Amino acid sequence: MLLKVINPNTTASMTATIERSARAVAGPGTRLEVVSNPMGPASIESHYDEALSVPGLLAEIQAGERAGVAGYVVACFGDPGLDAARELATAPVLGIAQAAMHAASMLGRGFSVVTTLGRTVGRAHDLALSYGFERVCLGVHACEIPVLELETDPDAFATIVESCRAAMLSDGCDAIVLGCAGMADLCARISDAVGVPVVDGVSAAVVMVEALARMGLRGASTGEFARPPGKPYTGLLSGFELPGDPVRF
Repeated sequence: MLLKVINPNTTASMTATIERSARAVAGPGTRLEVVSNPMGPASIESHYDEALSVPGLLAEIQAGERAGVAGYVVACFGDPGLDAARELATAPVLGIAQAAMHAASMLGRGFSVVTTLGRTVGRAHDLALSYGFERVCLGVHACEIPVLELETDPDAFATIVESCRAAMLSDGCDAIVLGCAGMADLCARISDAVGVPVVDGVSAAVVMVEALARMGLRGASTGEFARPPGKPYTGLLSGFELPGDPVRF
């Protein structure tokens, strides 16, 4: 079985962190292709970044379809382009926020999210609502570390632990969800430090999509998630035009 894990940003060192987390949980016989976005932002910390990460992400989904990939992971906590990726892919596509929230919801009565910058808190709340976790997502807390500084700030671990403890105190949560793929390699250490389960979305998504593939399940292919109809695309996006019956205007 071949699974494809896509880092929607272009930073190779973060992709390496994601790959270590993914390979640590992949089952016997599972092959992983872990890739960076071929175009787009170095990190995703705004709606603008997220929007411009999607074309490259979809190009990687298209390449995976040609290679016979059995499942995909979108390894950014904003789950950018997830619905569009599901339209293109025949195999299941999971975002790490959705997977992490599902996993955390099974560990206790409620979880809190600890993410990077305060400007991303609203997005995390929106995702919890859209995925049906509004009741069990007890809070979203920012540690105010930019994504790329997770790798370089010597105080990053201590700051994240402090934010987790503050979340536990204020929310009464039973588990913590890490709100950035760049935190994946810190998961076990944070859990040891704070004494509650800490969920890394990369690991959760790899295990879940692997399970769906082993069950022989495919992504939805009717209604909203049917393959998009063919139509002209122009300019920089002309290469994204899909074959198929054209829409008549």
